[in-house]
Amino acid sequence: MLTRVKSAVAGFMGGIMAGGGSGGGGNGAPEMPLKFPYMRPQFLGLSPDEIECSADHIARPILILKETRRLPWATGYAEVINAGKSALNEDQACCEVVVARRRPMSYCPPSTPSRTPSAKRRNSLPNGEGLRLDYSKLGEDTEGFLFHYWALFDGHAGSGAAVVASRLLQHHIACQLQAVIDVLRDASSPPPTVLGEEPDSNNPYLQGTTPGPHRALTRAASLRGAAGTPGSPSSTPPPPRFFNEKKIDHESLVIGAIENAFKEMDAQIEKEKQVYSVTGGCTALTVVYLLGKLYVANAGDSRAIIIRNNEIVPMSTEFTPESERQRLQFLGFMQPHLLGNEFTHLEFPRRVQRKEVGKKMLYRDFTMNGWAYKTVDDEDLKFPLIYGEGKKVKVYHLTRYEHGADDVLVMGTDGLWDVLSNQEVAEVVTTFLSNCDPDDLYRYTMAAQDLVMRARGVLRDRGWRITNERLGSGDDISVFIIPLTYGNRQA
Repeated sequence: MLTRVKSAVAGFMGGIMAGGGSGGGGNGAPEMPLKFPYMRPQFLGLSPDEIECSADHIARPILILKETRRLPWATGYAEVINAGKSALNEDQACCEVVVARRRPMSYCPPSTPSRTPSAKRRNSLPNGEGLRLDYSKLGEDTEGFLFHYWALFDGHAGSGAAVVASRLLQHHIACQLQAVIDVLRDASSPPPTVLGEEPDSNNPYLQGTTPGPHRALTRAASLRGAAGTPGSPSSTPPPPRFFNEKKIDHESLVIGAIENAFKEMDAQIEKEKQVYSVTGGCTALTVVYLLGKLYVANAGDSRAIIIRNNEIVPMSTEFTPESERQRLQFLGFMQPHLLGNEFTHLEFPRRVQRKEVGKKMLYRDFTMNGWAYKTVDDEDLKFPLIYGEGKKVKVYHLTRYEHGADDVLVMGTDGLWDVLSNQEVAEVVTTFLSNCDPDDLYRYTMAAQDLVMRARGVLRDRGWRITNERLGSGDDISVFIIPLTYGNRQA
């Protein structure tokens, strides 16, 4: 009886979702077209009939990669639809190898501070065309590099935003990376604070290793001197630039590029909703492998962990002291009168000089933990509201460890983590992989299937149940299992 009731409710909710998600709203207004049609992840290669069969809220079949298909690094993937809370599986996934080629910064939607409206940039929004490039022809002497990309999106109040983000976010990341390709290629030199300006490596004061006359200055005197005001200490001529300068590494540029890509993707979805039917919103969990490192970015309640030698390494965090910096910057952005026309809510590695107006300089906004370049204007000459530094975003250095066949990164939407802890997930994956042939490339797909099955559970009279008769997940569940040993081979 309970099963029949749940089936009826699922059918009823499906009718509501189908009728209300079109954009017409039942008020006689013309329906807007879809930006992209609904589908399951392209790498699954499902036919329309298979997609329809997968939307069975009673049987809840687990979808996995076909044996004839392979993802980069032999990545495993599995998913299952919810138990009836929405007509469609609102999770989306993407796994690609993407090319970022050197382009001028004007090629992409500009990564600008938040005070610049995004509404004026709609004509330059990515549409996904030309993204799947022939990277087999990309040699060491060409103008670009590859990055591996995995992403999970969990739609809320509809699947539209998740579908759009799954098709375009990687394109935004590629665009943001294109602007700093030359800087990233030169690993021997730190990123220049101002693009086109060579770092003054011969100035010991900038390196912070030689105590100069500025070390004895008070903070107030230092600020007066930095601003070039009369009355600055003149008994001992100061070096050309005696202010402290933050050390920005290449990792921070990649982090900043990914963060700006998230911001631009969010702005694009907002603008697309004016023209297309893009329902709801979505979370986003992405993993980017670039130059021997994994960069994990998360917006929402999905999660990623690394399982290495039976050790669990959390790779997605939520609240950190760094968010307080962002909160204050956001407050300064929303209420500029609090800054008294004396401060800027943007953060720079050091005080901006007037001669640098019009040049591109490293900065970060309240939406960013990493760094990016912006064109300096007069507003940036004000003293920064934020002085100091919080913790850095964690980046996983693959080359620092020798990974075995059972060392993996697990990505999952909240449907997995709502019912299984990090420890339980690690135990399920480790136990399954230890019983598989290490040379079997399909083992990671089967491990993902087993993990999804453990979280979904078995349908009983009292609903879906997992071990110890606990409630199973009634949500959509999507899982990537990425073997890290392939990263060692790539590096």
